[in-house]
Amino acid sequence: MTETSTVEAPDDYTGLVQTPARHGRGLSFGWFSTRFAVIGVWALLILLFGVLRPSTFLTAGAWHSIFGGPNQTALIFLCAALLCTIIVGEFVDMSVANNFGFAAIILAWLNTEFHLNAFVAAIVAVAASTAVGALNGWLVVKMGVNTIVVTLGMGTFLFGLSLWMADLQPITGVAKYISVISSFEIAGMPVAFYLGVILMLGFAYILWFTPLGRNMRFVGENREVSRLAGVRVTAIRFGAFTFGGMIAGIGGVIATAGIGGFDPNVSNAYLLPMFAATFLGTAILEPGRFNPLGTLIAIFFLGTGVLGLQLLGATSWVTNVFYGGVLVIAVTITTVLHRRAT
Repeated sequence: MTETSTVEAPDDYTGLVQTPARHGRGLSFGWFSTRFAVIGVWALLILLFGVLRPSTFLTAGAWHSIFGGPNQTALIFLCAALLCTIIVGEFVDMSVANNFGFAAIILAWLNTEFHLNAFVAAIVAVAASTAVGALNGWLVVKMGVNTIVVTLGMGTFLFGLSLWMADLQPITGVAKYISVISSFEIAGMPVAFYLGVILMLGFAYILWFTPLGRNMRFVGENREVSRLAGVRVTAIRFGAFTFGGMIAGIGGVIATAGIGGFDPNVSNAYLLPMFAATFLGTAILEPGRFNPLGTLIAIFFLGTGVLGLQLLGATSWVTNVFYGGVLVIAVTITTVLHRRAT
């Protein structure tokens, strides 16, 4: 059966897509807690760290690190790229972090080694990452190769290629004029923070208020029913990989522009935080569903926890423990919420 089926696509997929049911009267405690409990825990963490370390945690520098630090900005773009494929039912794109690093290294490499204009190098870097996403999409969607196999192999390939371009060393000395796309501050926060927030808000708008967003959700819930309803399943899946690659590339360019270089080994370090934030986001605002706004809040929640523990004297090991623990809890919560919704 082809995707040009004559079955008319419904305007409302409520009866086809499994969504959490609301029981009881009005906004019950259960309804409220499943959406805002993590936000409440976040507020308690802020209160706790503020009481224990007021001189260091309750400062502009700490808030800048939580909301506008380079790692936080990188996570926003990485999670947005990952959401593109997860929402359409592709679990999971393992190449996102290394595609991010690939773009970051391309910009630094072309600008420092070949003296190419930094903005031109940035365009080349984003184009390369977009092409990687399209290649992933072609292999998975058109050729039918397993998503994890393709993206894990592609990520490893990109990591090796990045190490080769960087000669196993961090590349520094990128032209300072390109930092305007990342480090220029507005109201005390870098422009990269606002770009990340706009990206997530725009993503949320697409999912909630456009036919494309509804189709993406529909495909993620039931691919075959979507095809029968006339949804262009192949195009949506391929587009998700392609745009995911583009978003990862933009994030990598912003990362390099902000710090004036990039270490190819750093990209792998983003893998665990990226998944932790994305899955934790399913316990915020839209229980059991991957959503951009929940993921954005989760990123800031995790940043608060890590910074607070470090200010309390925990060493570097705390980051892995915290992110790993949150990932296990988040996946468990996602599984429970999904079972309740079905």
